[in-house]
Amino acid sequence: MQLHELKPSVGSRHSRKRLGRGTSSGQGKTAGKGTKGQLARQGGKTRLGFEGGQMPLFRRMPKRGFNNINRKEYAVVNLSDLNRFDDGAEVTPAALIDAGIV
Repeated sequence: MQLHELKPSVGSRHSRKRLGRGTSSGQGKTAGKGTKGQLARQGGKTRLGFEGGQMPLFRRMPKRGFNNINRKEYAVVNLSDLNRFDDGAEVTPAALIDAGIV
């Protein structure tokens, strides 16, 4: 057996439905879309997040919050990092920088 001789197992692949090709095909005329209505129309899909006319979730959420330009950023120092220092040693910001913690 070689690669070009491989075939899918029987029943694992389905042939494509050919829609709107005559009434005797079983998928003619309305092509499985039913009769009238938005979904039967050409391009009749709703936009992403549409909830049937109800106010959508992304518009119900309040537009709140801002980025503070004067915010203070803090350096996180874990207790395990402080264990690197000797007992009784003074831990200052300069000492943290020298130790490579901050």
